[in-house]
Amino acid sequence: MTTREPRPVALLLPGQGAQHPGMAVELYDREEVFTAAMDEFFAFLPDGGAVRSDWLTDSPRVSLDDATRAQPLLFAIGYALGRAVAAQGIHTSVLLGHSVGELAAAALAGVFGLADAAALMSARTEVMAHTPAGGMLAVAATPEEVLPHLCAHGNGLGVAARNAPKQTVVSGTEPSLSTVDLAMSRDGLFSRRVPAVQAFHCPAVASAARAWEVAFARVPLCPPSVPIVSTRTARRISDGEARSPEFWAGQLATTVLFWPALDALLAGGRFTLVEAGPGGTLSVLARRHPAVRRGDSEVVPLLPSRPEGSWKSWDAALSRLSGP
Repeated sequence: MTTREPRPVALLLPGQGAQHPGMAVELYDREEVFTAAMDEFFAFLPDGGAVRSDWLTDSPRVSLDDATRAQPLLFAIGYALGRAVAAQGIHTSVLLGHSVGELAAAALAGVFGLADAAALMSARTEVMAHTPAGGMLAVAATPEEVLPHLCAHGNGLGVAARNAPKQTVVSGTEPSLSTVDLAMSRDGLFSRRVPAVQAFHCPAVASAARAWEVAFARVPLCPPSVPIVSTRTARRISDGEARSPEFWAGQLATTVLFWPALDALLAGGRFTLVEAGPGGTLSVLARRHPAVRRGDSEVVPLLPSRPEGSWKSWDAALSRLSGP
């Protein structure tokens, strides 16, 4: 009997919209490396105590859908899971992050240290606090079907993410976002609100991206020690891009090319796609890819889509990743 050669691990790190109450809380104080990484990040984050409290309570003072909570927590959970996976002796061959997940990927790859990452996340929150109220819509349509509506209903609207061939995220400020939502519905395009109360990855936050670039200019930036397939460019990040403040800050206002990036990754070989974050959204998307459907690559989420069962899901994922 022959043993199948294990596939290399590609870590997928989710972004805004994946958050939910109770996410990964069962691992805290139970998985040593995960807990230490979370506490280390909270210690560096200026309002880390408040973020930690809102994460661990059933009655948060600030909603976890607000960027001041969702963004640092998604970063921290993705980073801490990556560290915990490595501590189990599981080698990550490549990283792919969605929106703020790409920042977690950069930290895991050593582009910047955790203290600097906390400063960058704090600066991200600060620049976004000065943007108008807005949000995002997940639309069951192609970008080509969506774009005419965006052009007709406001300059601040944009395609925030290309998540799958017929799954596009639209972002913008109010009231334009609600107007375009109604117009698309009248045209038979189904949409739903992404859990977010700010616009990301659209022209409306271009000035915030430029302001955020100042924070990156203060931070030492290094080439990644682990390859990162960027969802800004849908290809591997070059050493020059990794050292560029504009490359990282500009991500805030540009489209997240998740599906093209995943396509580029899977065109290069067979992988075990490990989702290191809550919600299971990236796992659902990845399972639609032809390379996964035909069995060339597989998907292993570390956490469940709901808060209950996080420890069981983590344990089961480790068994799969460590098995023959």
